Amino acid sequence: MYNDNPTIKGLNKTIEIDRQGEVFFQETAAPGNKYFYIESYGCQMNFSDSEIVGSILSEVGYQPTRNMEESDLILINTCSIREKAEDTVRKRLRIFDKVKQQRPGTLVGVLGCMAERLKAKLLDQEKLVDLVIGPDAYRDLPKLLATAEDGDKGINVFLSREETYADISPLRLGSNGVTAFISIMRGCDNMCSFCVVPFTRGRERSRDPFSIVAEATDLFNKGYREVTLLGQNVDSFKWINPETEEKVNFAHLLEMVAKVAPDLRVRFSTSHPKDITDEVLHTIARYENICNYIHLPVQSGNSRILELMNRTYDRDWYIERVKSIYNIIPNCAISSDIITGFCSETEKEHQDTLSMIEFANYSMSYMFFYSERPGTVAAKKYEDDISLEVKKRRLAEVIRLQNQISYKSNQADIGKTFKVLIEGDSKKSDQEYKGRNSQNKMIVFPKQEGLKPGDYVYVKISEASSATLRGLISEPALQTIQ
Repeated sequence: MYNDNPTIKGLNKTIEIDRQGEVFFQETAAPGNKYFYIESYGCQMNFSDSEIVGSILSEVGYQPTRNMEESDLILINTCSIREKAEDTVRKRLRIFDKVKQQRPGTLVGVLGCMAERLKAKLLDQEKLVDLVIGPDAYRDLPKLLATAEDGDKGINVFLSREETYADISPLRLGSNGVTAFISIMRGCDNMCSFCVVPFTRGRERSRDPFSIVAEATDLFNKGYREVTLLGQNVDSFKWINPETEEKVNFAHLLEMVAKVAPDLRVRFSTSHPKDITDEVLHTIARYENICNYIHLPVQSGNSRILELMNRTYDRDWYIERVKSIYNIIPNCAISSDIITGFCSETEKEHQDTLSMIEFANYSMSYMFFYSERPGTVAAKKYEDDISLEVKKRRLAEVIRLQNQISYKSNQADIGKTFKVLIEGDSKKSDQEYKGRNSQNKMIVFPKQEGLKPGDYVYVKISEASSATLRGLISEPALQTIQ
């Protein structure tokens, strides 16, 4: 799930900065200590990876800081899914270079997908970077840091077929203490023609499910009340016990995590329409603490375009999956990813996407116009022949329709009462709390004495916009086990 306008979160508070990714920090830096500053862009997997990096750095004496001017190491965890994301990283690197000039000895490193894709260019042409580390090479950070400190460039972008970081306990650097990510698998075997992920994150491999359950249990014991299971395609999760040859699929894993504790909410992202099974849907329906929310990217509503995208399903298949979701989980919310202006897309095919949005009744969507990525199948085989003007106009139509549907969906919730997990203060007022319901809708409500983040409450909705529900806590409040 791509985040183009993320929030910057710290260890103890949240601040807003214009389009600068997520920053993890200590409140103040102390003389004599080593500090790192990190920004993350793109999907939730990158944010999760930054927590793995933080854990590895903490083992060699580094602490996080909110102030890049005080840092000994500046890292940027990158995304290559869109050209705009890479342009943003280049701009940030020029800013980091100014810090290096003012603070000799500071090292700058590029992590993640862009590091793998542009390794040589980053080191040789940009000349702003000391470290280039791919998503499967974070264990090498200490060694690469030593290399860079000696004046050489530290680089490792090797893609592994085995690495899952299952034994590393992530440092919950930007955490609110209530919600957390758990990476259940890495890489992707789908070869969508528009996507660079298989080239930047390598082949698909799944974690030992027992390590995932152990991580979820540890989080619950530390007071966390929601986990999101992450993977490029969680529905293809597959682990085989080397001793018994017992197979664990995603439905099994969901059940295992749900059984950790009734008060631990379970979410997941992202599902692939070709792989999500009725077994998964029935598992969601069976457990109250598995949230009734599925992110199911459609990308296009037209079968010809889907074939060009190599999505391996057509319009009818996707419609059948949506029908199954609503049939098995009647209160489920579905969200999506949508690309407008893909190669050779006609106006009629664009209309198929609009009609799919209406049919699926998405609660929200991540919407973009097509951005050709070098090295992808689409870049090699298809002409990017839709003008930027048309792409943007079609995107505006998609956004307008989705906003209308989101508003209508939220208006229908007025008068309903939802179980809400309190995540913290609302963005606009410290007199209000914010939290999400099972359908992943953000709900804002006045604080009530005796409640705190991590508690569950029932909130009756009184008003709604296209993005947010507002209401009042109803009595009695339902709190988690203390």
